[in-house]
Amino acid sequence: MTFDVLKPQVTNILSDSGKSVDERLTEVCSLLRNSIDYYDWVGFYFKNGDKEELKLGPYAGDPTDHTIIPFGKGICGQVAVSNQNFVVPDVKAQNNYIACSIHVKAEIVIPLFVNNENIGQIDIDSHTADPFSAQDEEFLQFVNQSVAGIL
Repeated sequence: MTFDVLKPQVTNILSDSGKSVDERLTEVCSLLRNSIDYYDWVGFYFKNGDKEELKLGPYAGDPTDHTIIPFGKGICGQVAVSNQNFVVPDVKAQNNYIACSIHVKAEIVIPLFVNNENIGQIDIDSHTADPFSAQDEEFLQFVNQSVAGIL
């Protein structure tokens, strides 16, 4: 499924005010995981109050032990500090990578900003080597901008 087809579906899910924010985010995660072959785990991490750490939010995919990630640790922790997109074509080449599964080969993490503050991120793990393109980055930035509108 193309990103152009997914965008209105993401918008529709997020605009359903009859559901909680967590329910809508879980639905978005499931939509992305089920619609894009190489999105094997899709989840949101959010800043954990005033702590210098991220806390796992809604996700779709296998359960993970990484429910709390300190700032600076792993790809997600680095994005929390850098405020920049991070595309990892080969996780084995990263010395600061937190392995979630032996099957993960690539990862993309896009920060989520509300009022110019990095409050979280969307994290995608892939079992496919080097699958992410500039179009993935643009699409996930769209997703995060849309999510920011309901937070």
